[in-house]
Amino acid sequence: MNLTHDGKLLRVGVLVCLWWGVAHASTLPKETREKVDAMARQAIAETGVPSASIAIVQEGAIAYLQAYGDGRIKPPKPASPTMRYSIGSISKQFTAAAVLLLAEQGKLSLDDPVSRFVPNLTRGNEITIRELLSHTSGYQDYWPQDYVPPFMLQPISAGKIVELWARKALDFEPGTEWQYSNTNFVVAGLIVEKASGEPLLQFLSEHIFAPLGMKSVINIDQERLAETDATGYLRYAMGPLRIAPKEGRGWLFAAGELAMPAEDLAKWDISLINQTVLQPASYLAMERDTVLRNGMGTRYGLGIGVRSEFGHRALEHGGEVSGFTAQNMVFPDDKLAVVVLTNEDSVGLSGSLARKIAELLLADAGAEQPDRQAREIFAALQKGQINRSLFTDNCNSYFTEQALRDFTESLRPLGVPADFKPISKSERGGMTFRLFEADFPKRTLEVWERIMPDGKIEQYQIGAKQRQ
Repeated sequence: MNLTHDGKLLRVGVLVCLWWGVAHASTLPKETREKVDAMARQAIAETGVPSASIAIVQEGAIAYLQAYGDGRIKPPKPASPTMRYSIGSISKQFTAAAVLLLAEQGKLSLDDPVSRFVPNLTRGNEITIRELLSHTSGYQDYWPQDYVPPFMLQPISAGKIVELWARKALDFEPGTEWQYSNTNFVVAGLIVEKASGEPLLQFLSEHIFAPLGMKSVINIDQERLAETDATGYLRYAMGPLRIAPKEGRGWLFAAGELAMPAEDLAKWDISLINQTVLQPASYLAMERDTVLRNGMGTRYGLGIGVRSEFGHRALEHGGEVSGFTAQNMVFPDDKLAVVVLTNEDSVGLSGSLARKIAELLLADAGAEQPDRQAREIFAALQKGQINRSLFTDNCNSYFTEQALRDFTESLRPLGVPADFKPISKSERGGMTFRLFEADFPKRTLEVWERIMPDGKIEQYQIGAKQRQ
């Protein structure tokens, strides 16, 4: 059971639940924080999803943690950022990372046949570990349903899943199609255990969770969430929320077994942004779009979706197990990530809300960049410095040695401005005109620039503002 990596599952409930916001330290600007809060409150009110837990990463650090709604309905327990939620198929990127770590250790290769570690699989001598992790193997998915079938309430072993689903005829020729399959990751989990000589969760704890300070991760394939964690719910059509059944032991192995607070998942996202767990070549392999034999891309790497969202490179994945849905979006080049965890299954709130928040943050960052750049140029000129790569040839010719000396000698004595704020923006001659004011104790300066469509600065000038 999982959301597709396109996050297209949508179902809207009509029950409107109370909103409870549990605040946590935040470095988001107040205006942005209020917008995120409003989005979350509205989403919960419109869908009736019991709760959502949100984490935001900006500039490679956790900037916001907040929980909304009820982590448990009866007796009511407000959601808290410390509550653990099941993250479902987002777990797959951790299994993929474990495989990549073992490849770095020389214990396996992504291009090894799966038969090297797990014998007697259909065409196991031909299908590679890379094809497992990229969902291009052809092995049939053992859990395509968005509910828990009766047989999945009983315990099972990973070996039995493999026997029942990875020894069938393939759904397609390896490498010719992309088809999401939980079976692939059960096989991958067995490979991790065989190659490492350790249980999968022990390997993950030693090499990923402990080093990253992910202290609250648990394996819900073998244990249940605690009373202090979120309770998982489902809804039949538009009916009331009901406690979701728990899958039998073994069914989530390596494909959807992890639960954690949003904060712990955000710590993992920071490691993706800063590339601190794997070697650069491993991240490149993980984040590269898998190309089929016909040359078509799949928008999926190894255990993670790879795509462009709002014009920015994104790594993302949805997750769903009984009672829970989740969405994780990472924008490595922007040092930004959004985590949304919810405690109702078969709903699209986590994906839609994560995208709305990401779009808001990326828009705010895009609007702020020219302002920040203008301030940084001003500060550099005070020091007699200039980054000529920011400017057009025309503007670079304006900044002669004499001009730079005059800028520095006249600006340096003023010190750091008390405020540097945008005043106006307009278009002229195919260029964007921006006007700023730099406030000092005894005077205010005007700073204006003209920016070309490619972002290069055609003009950057400073003058005194006449006091009214």
